[in-house]
Amino acid sequence: MILAPLLLCVMQADGWIARPNQPTVGDTIRLERTIAAPPGWRLRTGKLPSGTVAEPLGDAVVFASSASGAWIVRYAVVAWAPGEISLDMPPLWRLGPDGSADSLAGGRATFHVASVIPDSVRAPAPQPSLGPLRLQRATAIPVIAAVLLAAGALLLLIGWRRRGPRVVTGGPALARDAEIPDQRWLAAGEPKAVAARAAQRLRSAVARAIPDAHEALSTTECLAAIERAWPNAPLRDLRELLLALDQVAFATAHGVDVAPLAARARDLTRELGGTGVKGR
Repeated sequence: MILAPLLLCVMQADGWIARPNQPTVGDTIRLERTIAAPPGWRLRTGKLPSGTVAEPLGDAVVFASSASGAWIVRYAVVAWAPGEISLDMPPLWRLGPDGSADSLAGGRATFHVASVIPDSVRAPAPQPSLGPLRLQRATAIPVIAAVLLAAGALLLLIGWRRRGPRVVTGGPALARDAEIPDQRWLAAGEPKAVAARAAQRLRSAVARAIPDAHEALSTTECLAAIERAWPNAPLRDLRELLLALDQVAFATAHGVDVAPLAARARDLTRELGGTGVKGR
């Protein structure tokens, strides 16, 4: 009851004022002091050391007061214990424009800090120990249900992974487009395409008739294989046709009429297809 009036006023000691009026443990407390100084003089502060019950939150702040020729020094501190707290403040220096200095004693700043713990629990009485907890009777139904559910899900997953191959129903056969005539290729300015197609068909017919003259051989090697396997073959016609078609296909001959060459190649392809040279 004696401290109640003190909590309602701003506490001041050696010129230091503590704000707010009723700080509690953990609050930021501002300690301020007004220092008079002649015009042109400035103020320098010292460092406030840390204590066991209170410590600074940073360096001091100095700013000019509204009164002429006065400076205000402010320290921000925090207290960790309730009760009456007294801090030894660091010294201050007034610095003149001509380099002179004047030291001032820091003095002591005293303020009261209230506790954040209510009065009803400041001296808690020990409570008796609790009795043993009664164990409830557990049932195994949830565990059995969870095991059965997991087993069923596992069996379903195994059955799904081991399902048989899908039966793909055959769709309707794709109809092949009609072959583009040589005249359309020639009208489009593609004689090399006509020559390449005729040469490929002729080489395929030769390879079917004479396996040694397969399509992987060059034209010269193919003619040599035909000559070895079939002495009575129309070698001259084959040589002229294949060389002429190769020249057109590889653009080494210009101004050659490809249509007669392609027609001769088709006729010779049909002849080779009915010769049955494999049995010779």
